Amino acid sequence: MLDDFLNQFLPSTVGGLVFGSIYALIALGYTMVYGVLRLINFAHSEIFMIGTFTSLVVITAIAPASPLTGIALFGVMLLIIVASAAISGGAAMLLEVVAYRPLRRKGATRLTALISAIGASLFLQELFALVIIPWLTGNAGRNQQSAPRIVDRDTVFTIGNAAVRTDHIIVVVAAVIMMIALDRVVNKTKIGRGIRATAQDPEAAVLMGVSIDNIVRVTFLLGGAMAGVAGALYLMEFENTVFNVGFVLGIKAFTAAVLGGIGNLRGALLGGIVLGLIENWGAIFLGSEWKDVIAFTVLVVVLMFRPTGILGESLQKARA
Repeated sequence: MLDDFLNQFLPSTVGGLVFGSIYALIALGYTMVYGVLRLINFAHSEIFMIGTFTSLVVITAIAPASPLTGIALFGVMLLIIVASAAISGGAAMLLEVVAYRPLRRKGATRLTALISAIGASLFLQELFALVIIPWLTGNAGRNQQSAPRIVDRDTVFTIGNAAVRTDHIIVVVAAVIMMIALDRVVNKTKIGRGIRATAQDPEAAVLMGVSIDNIVRVTFLLGGAMAGVAGALYLMEFENTVFNVGFVLGIKAFTAAVLGGIGNLRGALLGGIVLGLIENWGAIFLGSEWKDVIAFTVLVVVLMFRPTGILGESLQKARA
């Protein structure tokens, strides 16, 4: 058993970093919305799903005859990332207008908003399965949809017995760039100051001239865009998607947000990476079929013993 662990440790670490990067990007949306509205947006997983299908449509339209390299690969990856971020961000803003804003203006309880989030999640899943996917692809909406390969699985370098491939590097590097960019926006821009002020004290923020509706709209836009980027990277890496692809991944991303410190952007990054590594390392001993169990066990343990997460800071306390 120990020999198996040592032999698989480095390959599992590489895989954990890839999965963790995707978890972290999705977790940013949960963290931002919770930081501003104190709402767990469970429909965020479907915003990620929308990002995967946006990428599927773009890649299918391009339909490369063979995997891309160099400038062509960079251009296509940039296109699918921008398209997925834009569509997912727009979908998240629409979700806020339809499912959350009316409740917020009526002073509804958080439980009511949570129920609305669950309903919106199920609605979006079924809408895509019954209408959107058949219209986009011509295939049965509940079937897995495959995408053409755009990135070769070439080994760039090795660490011990672990092969680090081109697709691994793209996922991790793109995720880190997006997370750094979001951190800079929140901590260094005027809109970021508005987000932090609203998260800290909404009433005081209004008195200082901050438009709560605009801040909430931008928060959903940014969180949705991060989920869209995660969807683009997921489709590039795994080359398939399905109408409920966001369900388990969304819960894992929520686990990552809680693990790092819900409401903390850097906590979402840390939580995503740590969760990806823990479930991959655990799978060495228990098998890959136990990955989901491991992730959800982490959620229970964190809520029991460290509910504030590893970093434990809220969005308004984050500083550059």
